[in-house]
Amino acid sequence: MSKTEVVVYANQDLLAAAAAARLVTRLVDVQAAKGSASLVLTGGGTGIAVLSELRESSARDAIDWSRLDIYWGDERFVPADSDERNEKQAREALLDHVPLDPARVHAMAPSDGEFGSDVDAAAAAYASVLASQAGPEDHGDVPSFDIMLLGLGGEGHTASVFPESPAVYETERSVVAVRNCPKPPPTRISLTLPAIRQARDIWLMTAGEAKADAVALALSGAGEVQLPVAGARGHRRTLWLLDRAAAGKLTKVYQPPTA
Repeated sequence: MSKTEVVVYANQDLLAAAAAARLVTRLVDVQAAKGSASLVLTGGGTGIAVLSELRESSARDAIDWSRLDIYWGDERFVPADSDERNEKQAREALLDHVPLDPARVHAMAPSDGEFGSDVDAAAAAYASVLASQAGPEDHGDVPSFDIMLLGLGGEGHTASVFPESPAVYETERSVVAVRNCPKPPPTRISLTLPAIRQARDIWLMTAGEAKADAVALALSGAGEVQLPVAGARGHRRTLWLLDRAAAGKLTKVYQPPTA
């Protein structure tokens, strides 16, 4: 049965460092158990900070990077060299500094890629990538990702699934084009909530007082249409990694582990 855990750290810097340390441990454990591992990345300040911390970690080489599959939960549909692109930020923070197998880095297409400005074709192509990576044990067209990193917005979006948007109602497709996002850039590609819930472990990482309302609502049972992050649940575990400001409106007090 899926379980939800919440860990609170003093500030965003400690959160990012702790998440990076957790990530090393979890990926090493998964690789020891089954030979390879899969990781879904997120953008945003905290998500990229975690990758930067991992790059600087002396433990990073404990991971067998050649046996790691990398995916993204969403992507801004901008040119490949745009600083807004999640893939570019992730490469600069970590991916270009570790010996990954290029064939196992599954990026979403940019707006100047093979599909040009056709965001629907780019989304459909990523859905095909996911389907090609899914095995019989996954019971569908999305692999059971070992770890999915996600952030959230102050209004409750996660990946690029925004409140009451067409994407939040999607139940058939694993990946959709997202238009008219309330925050720039307006056009994106995103995994849907059913695809997100294929992850074994989901780590929701966020910091700052602006996120406190959304965090409290999600952990108190809000509906996913109004608060999409509430629908992001791992089928093994959902782990919330917060700083004190983001956890400021929780009624229960959570503390970081002592060991």
